[in-house]
Amino acid sequence: MPERGYERDWDMRHLFLLWGCMLHAVPMMLSPKRTNKHSERITGLSENDGKTLHRTKRGWMWNQFFLLEEYTGPDTQYVGKLHTDQDKGDGNLKYILTGDGAGSLFIIDENTGDIHAAKKLDREEKSLYVLRAKAIDRKTGRQVEPESEFIIKIHDINDNEPKFTKDMYTASIPEMSGVGTSVIQVTATDADDANYGNSAKIVYSILQGQPYFSVDPETGIIKTALPDMSRENREQYQVVIQAKDMGGQMGGLSGTTTVNITLTDVNDNPPRFPQSTYQFSSPESAPPGTPLGRIKASDPDVGENAETEYSISSEDGSDMFDIITDKDTQEGIITVKKQLDFENKMLYTLRVEATNTHPDPRFLQLGPFKDTALVKISVEDIDEPPVFSRSSYLIEVDEDAKEGSIIGQVVAQDPDITKNAIKYSVDRHTDLDRIFNIYSGNGSLFISKPLDREETPWHNITVIATEINNPKQSSQIPVFIRILDINDHAPEFAKYYETFVCENAKAGQLIQTVSAVDKDEPPRGHKFFFELVPEFAVHPNFSIVDNKDNTAGIMTRRNRYNRSKMSTYLLPVIIFDNDYPIQSSTGTLTIRVCACDSRGNMQSCNAEALLLPAGLSTGALIAILLCIVILLVVLFAALKRQRKKEPLIISKDDVRDNIVTYNDEGGGEEDTQAFDIGTLRNPEAREESKMRRDVIPETIFQIRRTAPLWENTDVQDFIHRRLKENDLDPSAPPYDSLATYAYEGNDSIANSLSSLESLTTDGNQDYDYLSDWGPRFKKLADMYGGEESDRD
Repeated sequence: MPERGYERDWDMRHLFLLWGCMLHAVPMMLSPKRTNKHSERITGLSENDGKTLHRTKRGWMWNQFFLLEEYTGPDTQYVGKLHTDQDKGDGNLKYILTGDGAGSLFIIDENTGDIHAAKKLDREEKSLYVLRAKAIDRKTGRQVEPESEFIIKIHDINDNEPKFTKDMYTASIPEMSGVGTSVIQVTATDADDANYGNSAKIVYSILQGQPYFSVDPETGIIKTALPDMSRENREQYQVVIQAKDMGGQMGGLSGTTTVNITLTDVNDNPPRFPQSTYQFSSPESAPPGTPLGRIKASDPDVGENAETEYSISSEDGSDMFDIITDKDTQEGIITVKKQLDFENKMLYTLRVEATNTHPDPRFLQLGPFKDTALVKISVEDIDEPPVFSRSSYLIEVDEDAKEGSIIGQVVAQDPDITKNAIKYSVDRHTDLDRIFNIYSGNGSLFISKPLDREETPWHNITVIATEINNPKQSSQIPVFIRILDINDHAPEFAKYYETFVCENAKAGQLIQTVSAVDKDEPPRGHKFFFELVPEFAVHPNFSIVDNKDNTAGIMTRRNRYNRSKMSTYLLPVIIFDNDYPIQSSTGTLTIRVCACDSRGNMQSCNAEALLLPAGLSTGALIAILLCIVILLVVLFAALKRQRKKEPLIISKDDVRDNIVTYNDEGGGEEDTQAFDIGTLRNPEAREESKMRRDVIPETIFQIRRTAPLWENTDVQDFIHRRLKENDLDPSAPPYDSLATYAYEGNDSIANSLSSLESLTTDGNQDYDYLSDWGPRFKKLADMYGGEESDRD
């Protein structure tokens, strides 16, 4: 029924418009504006030929025609008629139509001038057409009327429905927005003529989406229609909007579009724990940082509005446990903060609080945006290893402690309720020498071997405590043992001193400053005292002065020293410390007599230098040297002959060490110089051949009651030369062998009595030393040493 009514209404309107157009067009066709039939004659001369000019009024003038679009009748649509008053109806005139659509859209009857529309027209494609008409005489081909232009305008009908700029719109609005909040504006357009009728007048209405949203009928703005719409209840809405032309009246055309509206989240919900109490358990051996469980406070909000922070608000267990927030899942992870102890406490009750990190001030009136829950954590007992009473032990013991004496004790116990028995042992990897031992029952440490602080001042051992019933449960503790010093070492010279005294020295002159070292370490520091051996307390040549600063000075006690009489002095010195018990040692200084210049600078201390002032001539010295060279040549030739005559290795396969012996009758009991090995132990000779500087040489000599050792540089040179000859000899065997060298011994220790070698030429010679040589030289002493008695 509505469709039929709509069609009737459309047909009536079209007929009414067609009738109106015809009423308007027919008077124009039948009575066009025209001038008088006769022409006004104007008499005059033209500029060229002087003909008479005539002014002719127009015989027709056309206005515009009106035509409806979308004509659907059975015949062609009649537009109008062209006619001139010069048409007599005899068919002599011909009407011609040109312009937009002439001949295709618009057809004219050339005899009658009737114009028809040959096709259905669409105003939306072209709304008006401009045409030109002419009337021509068929016989003469002359225009009886000048060409005239007219317009055919297409009248609009409502043949286009409104169309939206988008088929689908998407919009969003925060939840809990107030009524009338704008969401989005939709726009529809109509292709019909907005200036002709109501075909293009659009009205908006909502077909779907009520009662949540509404639309402004003129602007198309969609607004909220309900208050406090919650995203948590419903997030997505689909709204259908209709646009209808003809001002929304019945019979108008319409179009629709869909608008998808999403409610965005706001923080209008606090976090809430789904349960009020949580239960967790943890073994007491759990290390700090171990996670025990997760809890989560639910928040229906999303994004940052749902971010939650967890904390422990109660004091009970806040120092033993911690809670952190998992940023991905918004869960609270409960972890162990400190080492648990079942024997100390078995149950903890925590109050955990969950709080939103980004609250919205608009909704604070709804209440606090946080929630609390109780978390109970039970501690599980496990079998723990023994625990020592300390983290480490420090024990001090004197280095003279006896073997078997107890030096200290370590204590450990089982922390479990069962209190299992403990046994102790020493980790032998930390005591390879087995100096210490321990009683397994009570943890008492005792000494198994003597101690020496100077060798090892500290001992770091490890003691192990093990449960007897469960040997797998054990623990260990470091024990630091400090060896306390006792005064068990005597002081000695700090180094080997090369001391000399000038022949021209004066009495009271300092020739050497000595110091001492001690391996002990007394708590108040070292204090050394120096003095001469009691037998030499009053030494005729030297004295010692204690400087009271752990050093002592060696002083001369007489004027002038004589190398020819005594080239070396031995001065024994006793060094004492001040600790208890007092320790002392005796060191011997070897003092050589040397020739010096006037400033006290040493020039020569060698034995060869003593030959020059002895009065020998140059020829005698050359003769002595020549004899020595001949002797060496003969000895070298004899040795080579002996090597060629009797090889040490008889066969190639005999690689045994061979001992070559030489028969030597010796010098008898009285000859103590020829084979006295003490002559090879001269400190100066040893100093020349020493190789290491990091070892303190043995410079302290004990006091000997025998005759002193004299310089024997000739023995040293002799041996060095022999060694060099053997090393450079290409025929020497490439294996160890024993080579002996004959040595006749040194000269007599007594100096020459010849006046040729006397050092005193202008004065009397001093022979008092002869009295020290014994009864054999008593007569000589009386002869040469009795000068003073003769004078008396």
